[in-house]
Amino acid sequence: MLVRTYSCALMGVAAIHIAVEVSVDVGIGFHLVGLPDSAIKESQQRIETALKNYNYRMPGRKIVINMAPADIRKEGSAFDLTLAIAILAASEQIKGGGRIQDYYIMGELSLDGTLQPIRGALPIALEARRRGKKAVILPEQNAREAAIVQGVEILGVHDIKQVVDFFDKDIPIEPTRVDIESEFRRNLNSYEYDFSDVKGQENIKRALEIAAAGGHNAILIGPPGSGKTMLAKRLPSILPPLTLEEALETTKIHSVAGKMSRYASLIAVRPFRAPHHTISDVALVGGGTHPQPGEISLAHNGVLFLDELPEFKRQVLEVMRQPLEDRCVTISRSQYSVEFPASFMFVAAMNPCPCGNYNHPSIVCTCKPGEVQNYLGKVSGPLMDRIDLHVEVVPVSHEELASNKPTEMSSEIRKRVVAARELQKARFVDYPNVFCNAQMSSRMVRQYCVIDMAGQQILKDAMDRLGLSARAYDRILKVARTIADLDGSKNIELGHLSEAINFRSLDRDNWGKR
Repeated sequence: MLVRTYSCALMGVAAIHIAVEVSVDVGIGFHLVGLPDSAIKESQQRIETALKNYNYRMPGRKIVINMAPADIRKEGSAFDLTLAIAILAASEQIKGGGRIQDYYIMGELSLDGTLQPIRGALPIALEARRRGKKAVILPEQNAREAAIVQGVEILGVHDIKQVVDFFDKDIPIEPTRVDIESEFRRNLNSYEYDFSDVKGQENIKRALEIAAAGGHNAILIGPPGSGKTMLAKRLPSILPPLTLEEALETTKIHSVAGKMSRYASLIAVRPFRAPHHTISDVALVGGGTHPQPGEISLAHNGVLFLDELPEFKRQVLEVMRQPLEDRCVTISRSQYSVEFPASFMFVAAMNPCPCGNYNHPSIVCTCKPGEVQNYLGKVSGPLMDRIDLHVEVVPVSHEELASNKPTEMSSEIRKRVVAARELQKARFVDYPNVFCNAQMSSRMVRQYCVIDMAGQQILKDAMDRLGLSARAYDRILKVARTIADLDGSKNIELGHLSEAINFRSLDRDNWGKR
């Protein structure tokens, strides 16, 4: 008997419709075709053992399984449940072979028949809705994640027995339902860190407010213990809240990467990713034999923070240059390519020199002449050019630490950031992929960042003095536009431009000279 069931394979951040055809006929042998990987080929033993626990059996006849389309590589153990139900229906151990085609069925089987969570539940549910399927049957751990997709039922199950009884004995499975709007609103402002915890550092808070308002990249440079990491961790709390569309997009990426926690539903806060400096280039930008999202994609719509920037391998940092410009990364293989979104704010932190005390107000730097420049030289000029704000962080004094003076909360800073972003939203309404000043093209900079002759002269002097590149010129104008937006100014004034130029003070021609 021939039975057809349906499931999905993941490619990039999308799910691809897969038809699993099972034929049980006269003869012997178990034949699995359609480019399955090793995990799928090993499913025979898991399925056979799981079925025995519920008094079912693997047919002692010839079993031929085809996973179509046969020219697409399938990987992972999430097809265990699909294959098991199809085998039972094809061998007539359960009824409901016709009904099975109305469902997507996915899940990894344990030997006792219970189900383990799978990756990509959200894109699978989206594909099921697009295909007009009645419901998706998957492990209960993934049910809330998939249930944020409206228009298709999500049936979360604990073990294979529930699925068998559903088709064979018509025992219903309670659908999982999630109120996506209330779920989104409830978690929208649940940030662990707040700027009110930070004593002093008002100039650094101002720099991060500008970065958040315009979506600019920033680097914090200062001695150990000056608060660089503490400040960076609080940046997501002043970014504009995620829109529902952004939350769904972010959740989809984390779902495909298998980073969703059990029983989680929707990621409603901006992600903050801080990989260790031993990370590989593939782990950072994505890739592998079967391409997976990297840290830059997991930081999509949020913040990627690289602490101790010079300690990262040079090759790892250089592969970020193109994604920082294009806000996406394309992973190409011989037969296909996948594209992962990577629109993130890049924030880095580093010591100013090997000993960490260059420009310290009270401790003398012990580095030899030239060591400071060599240390900064570990970060290439082209990458530094792509960082809009260079911010020098100095240690907080004892008086500031001991002060009981209340400090501004993240919610107050966020109001100003959101107001500036609303101005940018109205400005770029005719540009579908531009949402903030940092995303402006060179042509848009010429249109929206107009400065007068006095401003031109200031900028010319700064470029001559600091040795700035053409890219740095554009970035200064973008930052000045953001500062003007924070002030509610239609035009870029000299004060806005001067403040923006000050954030290029760490360029290599001006830093580390004794």
